[in-house]
Amino acid sequence: MTGQGAVDRPLSSHRLSVRSTLEDDLDGADSILSRSQSVCDDTCSELQRVATLEPHDGPSRNSFRGRGAMSRLVTLVVTLREWAHRSLIEEEERPDSFLERFRGPEVRPPPSRISNTQTDANGNMKKATIMKKRETFVVSPSDNIYYRWLFVIAAAVLYNWILLVARACFDRLQTENFIMWLVLDYFCDTIYILDTFMRLRTGFLEQGLLVKDLSRLKDSYVHTLQFKLDVLSMLPTDLFYLITGIHTPQLRFNRLVRFPRMFEFFDRTETRTNYPNIFRICNLVLYILIIIHWNACIYYAISKSLGFGSDQWVYPNTSNPDFEALTRSYVYCLYWSTLTLTTIGEMPAPVRDEEYVFVVFDFLVGVLIFATIVGNVGSMISNMNATRAEFQARIDAIKHYMHFRKVSKQLETRVIKWFDYLWTNQKAVDEQEVLKNLPDKLRAEIAINVHLATLKKVRIFQNCEAGLLVELVLKLRPQVYSPGDYICRKGDIGKEMYIIKEGQLAVVADDGVTQFALLTAGGCFGEISILNIQGSKMGNRRTANIRSLGYSDLFCLSKDDLMEAVTEYPDAQKVLEERGREILMKQGLLDESALSGGLGVIDTEEKVERLESSLDVLQTRFARLLGEFASMQQRLKQRITALERQLCHTGLGCLSDHEADVDMDTNTTAQVHAQPQGETHETADIPTESHADVDTAEANRPLTCIPAETSDQMTNDGPTEPKDET
Repeated sequence: MTGQGAVDRPLSSHRLSVRSTLEDDLDGADSILSRSQSVCDDTCSELQRVATLEPHDGPSRNSFRGRGAMSRLVTLVVTLREWAHRSLIEEEERPDSFLERFRGPEVRPPPSRISNTQTDANGNMKKATIMKKRETFVVSPSDNIYYRWLFVIAAAVLYNWILLVARACFDRLQTENFIMWLVLDYFCDTIYILDTFMRLRTGFLEQGLLVKDLSRLKDSYVHTLQFKLDVLSMLPTDLFYLITGIHTPQLRFNRLVRFPRMFEFFDRTETRTNYPNIFRICNLVLYILIIIHWNACIYYAISKSLGFGSDQWVYPNTSNPDFEALTRSYVYCLYWSTLTLTTIGEMPAPVRDEEYVFVVFDFLVGVLIFATIVGNVGSMISNMNATRAEFQARIDAIKHYMHFRKVSKQLETRVIKWFDYLWTNQKAVDEQEVLKNLPDKLRAEIAINVHLATLKKVRIFQNCEAGLLVELVLKLRPQVYSPGDYICRKGDIGKEMYIIKEGQLAVVADDGVTQFALLTAGGCFGEISILNIQGSKMGNRRTANIRSLGYSDLFCLSKDDLMEAVTEYPDAQKVLEERGREILMKQGLLDESALSGGLGVIDTEEKVERLESSLDVLQTRFARLLGEFASMQQRLKQRITALERQLCHTGLGCLSDHEADVDMDTNTTAQVHAQPQGETHETADIPTESHADVDTAEANRPLTCIPAETSDQMTNDGPTEPKDET
């Protein structure tokens, strides 16, 4: 008994432990389910919390049997639920690191709420969520939501333009389905009212920024013509139904004046679509159909007012079973309107004056429509074929030249096949010409997006700076080579480097058959010959023969453009140098005894250019100084002459002719004796006859009258103070 009791006690204790374990598992599962309802919790953190609920002292369990089976099953279900829920949520696409380095960090809107974690009195963490102030709802005219709303309002306007006019003219169309028309009418009125509120929340740009001030938006909208038309289109003219009856849709004709919104939708669609010419044709056809539709409705209304079947011009009598149906009535009127406006058919001649006036008006409108159709369709077709016509003109010019110069048939065939490849693969468009109107930033971004797959593979672009990437991408020029063409030959002077966008190139021997290597998309070559690496045995010449196996699309970068770009980016310059040295060392074309430098010639050339520019500046300044010296000397002579004139008039400085001659001989002798010692003096000529004539000649004497020795002395020593020899 003792042994049996001892056995029962372990069994009971084991059952109790199992029961407690199951209860713990159920409690843990309930807690997990309650926590799984929160969408904001992360899957990893959820798994961590689930893991904390599991007992860690038990043995490892690899199945859903034994202890903790319910907990593990619930954990699996919750995990699958979390994964399925998160897979349905559209996650933000991870930005490309290559484009992110070029564009820089994008500005992201601030989160809608801020979560702060605080600690209560018991030491537990509590989460406080502070809701931010709701931002004002303002729509930008360039947003997609604004464009979609334009589609909605354009559909409402088009409904009124087509069906409202038809219901006003065809009575049976109005009376047979008046409940449906009432629903559609008031639904369009609701759209009109919402469009007014949308216009009040539509921002505009000021100094490049979107204005979100509601008061300013309201003022800018209220003072426009569009606001007046919108108010006119929303006037409750339906209240007159109480007087005239419900079957008078003519009272709703004020809804037609909101047509500018429809035209705005058409303009934005033409800008957004990738097929603008096709859209223009469809838009033109729509306008023509609306005009024909209106004309048919007016014709039926005139026939109804004059009497059906009263003469041969009006619509036949509706008592005739063939013309009694509503569909037949509309189709007959539409047919008559089409023949009249397009002037391509003969219709019964009018009888009454009203009929003559209406037919004349229709003929005038028809002439305008015909001219519009011919002009617009012709220009659209020309624009659609403009690229093909330009490309064909280039081919014809080259064909004519080759025929005139008697080029061989084989070469002519290669040229034609090359053009055919360009047109077939849509590579005949000059990208530089198409993108020339864009700023450099947008041009570089478009080029990077278009050629992203190729540029990612280029080694020199993988770690380069964004500024260098912009400069290099803008300088790339596309080139297409035919099968068998040599891109470069060994020993040629290197002036360009190449980046392979598409195709395969082979490094071949001199015989052109033996292949040493194969170059594919993303590879670049030719940079060795344009880097001027010091120690290179080939100098600036090509080190290999590279031949195109098929049609190859390459990017070409000239030497001048590359040097201009890498001068300001030493890191990229070092990468190019290291790669060039590695290739030269593998080929045994690098003289290691030579000094390492690479691109050092560029520094010398820059120094020479700077010296030349400095020399030009010095020459300009020296010429300016010479001009200032001549002007100053002229002014000094004029001042001396004025002083002499003043002294002569006052009688203080007048000398006799004999004294003047003696003084002149003395000064001349002194000047002759002073010249061997390198001293130069400026002698003043004393008037001998008429003071006025001498003064005038002295004042107008040019600089060339100065002796050569005096001029050289002045040039070397600078201006000296004139001596008062008077």
